Amino acid sequence: MNSDFAPLSAASDDVVSDDNALFETLLSLRAAVVEEAAPLIERFHREAGREDPALENLAHYLALRRHELRPLQRQLMWRGLSSLGRLESRVLPTLDAVLAALAALAGRTPALPAPEPATFFAGEARLEKASEASLGPEPEGRYTRIMVTLPGEAGSDPAFILALAKAGMDVARINCAHDDAQTWRAMAGHVRTAAEAVGRPIAVLMDIAGPKIRTGAVLPMRKDKPTGRLLPGDTLRLVAEGEPRVDDAALFSAAVSLPEIVTRLGLGHRVRYDDGKVEAVVESVGPGEAILRILHTRPGGTKLKPEKGINLPDTALGLSPLTAKDDADLATVIECADLLGYSFVSRPEDLDLLDAAIARHGAGRARPLGLMAKIERPEAVRNLPDLIARAARTGDFSVMIARGDLAAEIGFTRLAEMQEELLWICEAASVPAIWATQVLEDLVRDGIPSRGEMTDAAMAARAECVMLNKGPAVVEAVELLDRLLGRMADHLDKKTATLRALHSW
Repeated sequence: MNSDFAPLSAASDDVVSDDNALFETLLSLRAAVVEEAAPLIERFHREAGREDPALENLAHYLALRRHELRPLQRQLMWRGLSSLGRLESRVLPTLDAVLAALAALAGRTPALPAPEPATFFAGEARLEKASEASLGPEPEGRYTRIMVTLPGEAGSDPAFILALAKAGMDVARINCAHDDAQTWRAMAGHVRTAAEAVGRPIAVLMDIAGPKIRTGAVLPMRKDKPTGRLLPGDTLRLVAEGEPRVDDAALFSAAVSLPEIVTRLGLGHRVRYDDGKVEAVVESVGPGEAILRILHTRPGGTKLKPEKGINLPDTALGLSPLTAKDDADLATVIECADLLGYSFVSRPEDLDLLDAAIARHGAGRARPLGLMAKIERPEAVRNLPDLIARAARTGDFSVMIARGDLAAEIGFTRLAEMQEELLWICEAASVPAIWATQVLEDLVRDGIPSRGEMTDAAMAARAECVMLNKGPAVVEAVELLDRLLGRMADHLDKKTATLRALHSW
C-alpha cells in the first residue's frame, strides 16, 4: 500500500468521474495517516503510560488534518459519500466506511472491511462516558451541561444555590481567587444539599487561582484626565515595586499582582488589559517600571481599575502555574471538590507538579479528583495533545476553553477559529470541553440578552458544558440557557445536523 498521499488538484470544480482513481487516492491517504500517526501514538502512549484508543484516534486526526482535504471532499460530496468533515471521534472507521462505499461504486473488492456500528461509534461512546465521569450525567432534554460561577455571597445563601439547581445548574464553580476556605466549604455544602433536594448530582468545581496577573493599586487620573479613562495615545506606567506614580511621562499608573513580570517586558511587547478591552505596547523600560502607550480601547475609553487581568502575549513569563497560595488552597479543594480547575497549565510537566502537590495533601480521599485544564495561553494550545496524553495517567480530565484570556493572548480574530479547533481536538481525544467566558453576559448582568450572545450560547451546544459567570440575573440566565440548549439538542450533535422535522413552513 503506497503511503505517499498525492492530494488532488486544488481546483475544486474539476470533478473526477473515475471512481477507481478516487478510491486509490483515498486509500493512499489512509496509508499516509497511519504512517504519520505512528510516532505520535508512540509518544502519546509513553506520556499516558498505557495504550489508549482515544489517544490513537487523536493521533490519526492530527495526521489527517495536516493534509489539504478540500479537493477530496469536493470529489466525495457529489457521490453522496462525504463524511470526512464530521470524523473527529472516528478517523479510521470513517475512512474505511467511505472506502467500502467507494469500492462498491467502482465495482471492486474493498481493501478493508467496512466497520461495524459499534466500532464506528466507539469514539462517541468514549466521550459520553468521559463527560459523565467528569461533569455528571447527561441532563434530561439536552446534551450540554450548565456550569455556574458562584458569587461569594452564595456561602451564606443556600436558597440562591437551590434556585440555580432548580433552574438547571449541573456544575457549580467556586473561584478560589476570591473569598476564603470557610466560604468555599459553605458553598460546597449548599451545593450538596441542593443536589439532594432536586434529586440529581451537581458537581463542584474549585478553580485554583494560579499566577493570575492583575492590576494592583492604580492612579487613574490627573488634572488633565478627570474622567480617569484610558484612551488611545495615553501613557500608562506599570511599577514593579512601591506605589504607582504619575508624571509627565505617564498619565496613568498601576502596580501589578506579580511584580517580576514588569522586569520581563521588552520594547514593543504587547500588553492587554481587562480581557482585551485595552491594548497597549511597551514604549520604554526602566528600573522597576515600564511605560506603555495605549493603542486601542472601547469607544469613550476604559476605566483603569484594580483587580483587572493583564495579558502579555509577547512576553516569556517563566511562571509556575502552581503558586504558594494554590498549594495551600489544595487542602480545601481536595476536601470539598469533585473537579479541580488548573489555570495557566501549558506543559505536561505542569501536571506532574500538580500531581505531586495533590499527593502531599490528598491521602485518604475516596475518589480521585477530576482535573479541568484551562486553556488560556498559546503554549497550552500548542501542547494540548501532549497535555491530554499526560492527563490520561491520572483519571477524569476535561478542558476549559477560557475564551477571555485566550482572546487577549492570541487576538480576537484568531480566537474565532481557535475555539472551533479546540473543540475538534477534544472530541478526537474523547475529552469533554467547556465553553467559557462572557456567555450570555448581558443577560446575567442586566436581565436582557443581546442577539449576538444568544447565537454564541446556541453554538455552545457543541461543547459538553457551558459556563455562566456570576451576576444579578444568573438564575434567569440558567433557565433560558436550559431551554436554548434543549432546543439546539434537537438540531445538532457536535458538528452533525440531526435533521429534526421542521414545522415553520
